[in-house]
Amino acid sequence: MSRELRLPEMGLIVLVGVSGSGKSYFARRHFAPTQVVSSDRCRAMVADDENDQSATGDAFDLLHHIVGKRLRRGLLTVVDATNVQPRSRQALVRLAKEHDVLSAAIVLDVPEHVAAERTRARPDRDLPDHVIPRQRRELRRGMRELHREFKRVYVLEGVEEVDAATVVYEKAWNDRRELTGPFDVIGDVHGCRAELEDLLRDLGYEIRHDALGRPDGATHPGGRTAVFVGDLVDRGPDTPGVLRLVMGMVRAGDALCVSGNHESKLVRALRGRKVRVAHGLAESLEQLAAEPEGFRAEALAFMDGLISHYVLDGGNLVVAHAGLKEEYHGRASGRVRSFALYGDTTGETDEYGLPVRYPWARDYRGRALVVYGHTPVPRAEFVNNTICLDTGVVFGGSLTALRYPEREIVSTPARRVWYEPVRPLEDRPPPPPPVTGGGTPAC
Repeated sequence: MSRELRLPEMGLIVLVGVSGSGKSYFARRHFAPTQVVSSDRCRAMVADDENDQSATGDAFDLLHHIVGKRLRRGLLTVVDATNVQPRSRQALVRLAKEHDVLSAAIVLDVPEHVAAERTRARPDRDLPDHVIPRQRRELRRGMRELHREFKRVYVLEGVEEVDAATVVYEKAWNDRRELTGPFDVIGDVHGCRAELEDLLRDLGYEIRHDALGRPDGATHPGGRTAVFVGDLVDRGPDTPGVLRLVMGMVRAGDALCVSGNHESKLVRALRGRKVRVAHGLAESLEQLAAEPEGFRAEALAFMDGLISHYVLDGGNLVVAHAGLKEEYHGRASGRVRSFALYGDTTGETDEYGLPVRYPWARDYRGRALVVYGHTPVPRAEFVNNTICLDTGVVFGGSLTALRYPEREIVSTPARRVWYEPVRPLEDRPPPPPPVTGGGTPAC
């Protein structure tokens, strides 16, 4: 009879049920008193009487204010109210979206006669007989809408199922605070497999090879973990080779990887969506077409499963492809993912036709070090506890890593210019002399 409710550690939980369905008792059993925001309690606070229906408007103004403050601070918040009407739930769902947190609904669906008997047994509660039947009709009408309103919906049917329910908390996918490193955060690779191998060796990693001699993993003997900021693909000569190496590292637990905007676009293209084939996408599609179907399927699943950002080392380190404002750290929404993949733009373009981006790092004052890439820079430099590691390896610059927590920058020069940038890469070092002889073409 036991029913396991898997709820987010940080987010909004909305209890739904008619008067007398046992919401307050359920909240006391499963949540801390400070986590529960009750409409009855708010009514009492504004009117000295939780049954004063004339104070309902003010009570819910207070309830929404408290819920918003708690969600802004990243605290699990449980709303104890009937919530049988769609408009009352919609106001709460809007608050969850405004604060970029997940939301879940728990419906306590007990028989009408049970709810009525419980209500009559309360000396402080005098509801007209028509109220509970009306609430139940509203609940029934709105049941289908619940699954469109909330990320998760649990319906507990009957007293026994309500009493047998257990709550299990789930961390957000981006919450890896328990991982303390040390880490080697690696900037945009863009298909430059040979330079990635060079950098990994410079960082002390031992590269593994498959039966065909292709790099398919790397381990650091000192137990360090690589973290890739995304944009593994496009422009360079060996996108499949980069994917094979990084996928092997992630699979073995030697690396983490977040999504870049180029992975996101390549996924859409591989799924047959209409995308503009530009900025190196054509090269990736051509290179992947030469790979076995099984590898393409594995690469597609890997890229499609990459998340927007990671919060690491107790919240002291955040890795996102295009960076991330402090208020988005650890949050989950389309808005957060968009910022992590593309940054924040003005809607204008520069003289090269590229988006003009807000310099969010100049205003950043957060405790966490934010490490990112996306926009090529001549060299990696710290700005207000942030650092951009995209030093334009595919444009003839270098491939850069940050050792954390040492804050040591390690760079490997590009072997050549593989793709001419739209905007000139400033201070680009001269390419080394060409490598002669046979062997696998360098990246």
